[in-house]
Amino acid sequence: MVTRTALAALAAAALTLPVGLVAPATASHGGGQDIRTSGHCSGAAHWRLKAKPDDGRIEVEGEIDSNRAGQLWRWTFKHNGSVSARGSKKTAGASGSFEVQRRMADLAGKDHFVFRATHRGQVCRGTIAY
Repeated sequence: MVTRTALAALAAAALTLPVGLVAPATASHGGGQDIRTSGHCSGAAHWRLKAKPDDGRIEVEGEIDSNRAGQLWRWTFKHNGSVSARGSKKTAGASGSFEVQRRMADLAGKDHFVFRATHRGQVCRGTIAY
Protein backbone atom coordinates (compact mmCIF):
# COMPACT_ATOMS: atom_id res chain seq x y z
CA MET A 1 0.00 0.00 0.00
CA VAL A 2 2.81 2.42 0.87
CA THR A 3 4.50 1.68 -2.46
CA ARG A 4 1.38 2.51 -4.48
CA THR A 5 0.89 5.78 -2.58
CA ALA A 6 4.52 6.78 -3.13
CA LEU A 7 4.30 5.92 -6.84
CA ALA A 8 1.06 7.89 -7.22
CA ALA A 9 2.64 10.93 -5.56
CA LEU A 10 5.71 10.66 -7.78
CA ALA A 11 3.56 10.37 -10.92
CA ALA A 12 1.49 13.40 -9.91
CA ALA A 13 4.65 15.44 -9.30
CA ALA A 14 6.09 14.40 -12.67
CA LEU A 15 2.90 15.49 -14.46
CA THR A 16 2.73 18.92 -12.78
CA LEU A 17 6.42 19.79 -13.19
CA PRO A 18 6.30 20.44 -16.97
CA VAL A 19 3.30 22.77 -16.53
CA GLY A 20 5.30 24.92 -14.11
CA LEU A 21 8.27 25.01 -16.47
CA VAL A 22 6.28 26.37 -19.42
CA ALA A 23 4.25 28.94 -17.47
CA PRO A 24 4.80 32.49 -18.74
CA ALA A 25 7.16 34.76 -16.81
CA THR A 26 5.37 37.25 -14.63
CA ALA A 27 6.35 40.86 -14.08
CA SER A 28 4.15 41.51 -11.06
CA HIS A 29 6.99 41.40 -8.56
CA GLY A 30 6.36 42.18 -4.93
CA GLY A 31 2.62 41.60 -5.21
CA GLY A 32 2.09 45.23 -6.19
CA GLN A 33 3.60 46.47 -2.94
CA ASP A 34 6.47 48.80 -2.12
CA ILE A 35 9.73 47.21 -1.08
CA ARG A 36 12.06 49.29 1.09
CA THR A 37 15.57 48.90 2.44
CA SER A 38 18.05 51.19 4.15
CA GLY A 39 21.49 51.27 5.69
CA HIS A 40 24.56 53.21 6.75
CA CYS A 41 27.16 54.68 4.44
CA SER A 42 30.91 54.48 4.99
CA GLY A 43 30.71 57.81 6.88
CA ALA A 44 27.93 59.45 8.88
CA ALA A 45 25.28 59.49 6.13
CA HIS A 46 22.41 57.00 5.67
CA TRP A 47 20.78 55.68 2.49
CA ARG A 48 17.26 54.48 1.71
CA LEU A 49 16.06 52.61 -1.36
CA LYS A 50 12.48 51.92 -2.43
CA ALA A 51 10.94 50.07 -5.39
CA LYS A 52 7.26 50.06 -6.30
CA PRO A 53 5.06 49.32 -9.31
CA ASP A 54 4.26 52.28 -11.55
CA ASP A 55 2.00 51.73 -14.58
CA GLY A 56 3.80 48.64 -15.90
CA ARG A 57 7.25 49.88 -14.88
CA ILE A 58 9.15 49.96 -11.58
CA GLU A 59 9.74 53.26 -9.84
CA VAL A 60 13.00 53.15 -7.93
CA GLU A 61 13.79 55.87 -5.43
CA GLY A 62 17.16 56.37 -3.74
CA GLU A 63 17.72 58.80 -0.90
CA ILE A 64 20.80 60.05 0.92
CA ASP A 65 20.52 61.74 4.31
CA SER A 66 23.75 63.29 5.55
CA ASN A 67 22.29 65.97 7.88
CA ARG A 68 24.38 68.60 6.06
CA ALA A 69 22.88 70.85 3.40
CA GLY A 70 24.98 71.89 0.40
CA GLN A 71 27.01 68.70 -0.12
CA LEU A 72 27.44 67.66 -3.76
CA TRP A 73 26.95 63.91 -4.21
CA ARG A 74 27.49 61.86 -7.38
CA TRP A 75 24.99 59.03 -7.78
CA THR A 76 24.39 56.02 -10.04
CA PHE A 77 21.49 53.61 -10.55
CA LYS A 78 22.23 50.16 -11.95
CA HIS A 79 19.52 47.79 -13.20
CA ASN A 80 20.55 44.14 -13.51
CA GLY A 81 24.22 45.18 -13.66
CA SER A 82 23.93 47.93 -16.30
CA VAL A 83 24.06 51.65 -15.54
CA SER A 84 20.56 53.05 -16.09
CA ALA A 85 21.05 56.59 -14.79
CA ARG A 86 23.69 58.77 -13.18
CA GLY A 87 24.09 62.33 -12.10
CA SER A 88 24.90 64.62 -9.22
CA LYS A 89 22.73 66.33 -6.65
CA LYS A 90 23.16 68.58 -3.64
CA THR A 91 21.76 67.86 -0.22
CA ALA A 92 19.22 70.44 0.86
CA GLY A 93 16.80 71.41 3.61
CA ALA A 94 17.11 71.02 7.34
CA SER A 95 17.62 67.26 6.92
CA GLY A 96 20.56 67.68 4.52
CA SER A 97 19.19 65.08 2.16
CA PHE A 98 18.32 64.44 -1.46
CA GLU A 99 16.41 61.82 -3.39
CA VAL A 100 16.48 60.55 -6.95
CA GLN A 101 13.58 58.75 -8.65
CA ARG A 102 13.66 56.81 -11.90
CA ARG A 103 11.09 54.66 -13.70
CA MET A 104 12.75 51.46 -14.92
CA ALA A 105 11.57 48.71 -17.24
CA ASP A 106 9.95 45.76 -15.46
CA LEU A 107 11.87 42.82 -16.89
CA ALA A 108 10.88 39.16 -16.63
CA GLY A 109 11.97 37.63 -13.34
CA LYS A 110 13.55 39.53 -10.48
CA ASP A 111 14.88 43.00 -11.20
CA HIS A 112 18.03 43.91 -9.23
CA PHE A 113 18.78 47.56 -8.55
CA VAL A 114 21.87 49.18 -7.06
CA PHE A 115 21.91 52.80 -5.87
CA ARG A 116 25.38 54.19 -5.20
CA ALA A 117 26.30 57.71 -4.14
CA THR A 118 29.66 59.25 -3.21
CA HIS A 119 30.80 62.48 -1.57
CA ARG A 120 34.46 63.25 -0.70
CA GLY A 121 35.41 59.63 -0.18
CA GLN A 122 32.19 58.64 1.61
CA VAL A 123 30.36 55.83 -0.19
CA CYS A 124 26.70 54.86 0.12
CA ARG A 125 25.53 51.69 -1.63
CA GLY A 126 22.12 50.06 -1.42
CA THR A 127 20.65 47.12 -3.29
CA ILE A 128 17.10 45.92 -3.74
CA ALA A 129 15.47 43.10 -5.73
CA TYR A 130 11.94 43.56 -6.98
